[in-house]
Amino acid sequence: MSLTVSGNISPHSRRNVTNMLLSHSWKRAGNYYRRNSAKLVFRRPLDVRTPDPIISFTFDDFPRAALLTAGRILQDYGAAGTYYVALGLLGGDSPSGPICVKDDLINLLQQGHELGCHTFAHCHSWNTPSDKFEASVLKNKSVLEELIPGAEFRSISYPISEPRPLTKRNIAQHFSCCRAGGQTFNAGTADLNQLSSFFLEQSRGRIQTVKDLIDRNREELGWLIFATHDVESNPSPYGCTPEFFEQVVQYAAESGARILPVAKALDTIRGVSADVIRQTHRQAETSENRRLPVSN
Repeated sequence: MSLTVSGNISPHSRRNVTNMLLSHSWKRAGNYYRRNSAKLVFRRPLDVRTPDPIISFTFDDFPRAALLTAGRILQDYGAAGTYYVALGLLGGDSPSGPICVKDDLINLLQQGHELGCHTFAHCHSWNTPSDKFEASVLKNKSVLEELIPGAEFRSISYPISEPRPLTKRNIAQHFSCCRAGGQTFNAGTADLNQLSSFFLEQSRGRIQTVKDLIDRNREELGWLIFATHDVESNPSPYGCTPEFFEQVVQYAAESGARILPVAKALDTIRGVSADVIRQTHRQAETSENRRLPVSN
């Protein structure tokens, strides 16, 4: 952005415009740093190598509509999703509608969906100090155990923002994987501590954009993680309509992708990678044995 201010305006007005442009530029730079600083450090590599593409559907905050409407749509296609809940919001209201209640948690698990962690207090992943963020994660886990003994969170979704680098480092020890944003899919070598996802509401009403992404994920045999909040006829700015959501699920199923919750998707990818490694070792041993001299 150019900071040149020209035209027939007063020096005072020119200073105000220049300050406004500088402020905007610093804000953009700060946003860029926040989005990207943690990507480069504290990585936990995952080799995404599968015979079929994988797609996961996830819901942040766990508004009730995400289960009552989107959950039913997923079940109609023989699929399940991952619901990231902040138990400190349980039974309350939110910008994306009424938040789930305890019975929703139980019904969700009975229907084969997964629960994920979203911190207890829905902490801002960048503005919250790393130690307080971790404390909120641990509280969310302990409250879940009190509500539903034996239940556990295997993954986390960073609320609101990409994480601080130290938050990313600290939280990794508590989960199999951590989901962020990024508006893309995971292919090649992914980072389990900051998996990429695609928020559907950012393409609401533009189904072809989403279909193109599903096609790319199929071509690269990747792991595409969709994210949203509420799914209802009059959605919040953070959600989408049932019609749009079902179009996405239908096209995902038609793409030949395996539709799996996050933890099950990770188990599948790790299982395939382990099989490939074992096969490679067997081939290497066979080749080595063929080279060994035969004694009489």
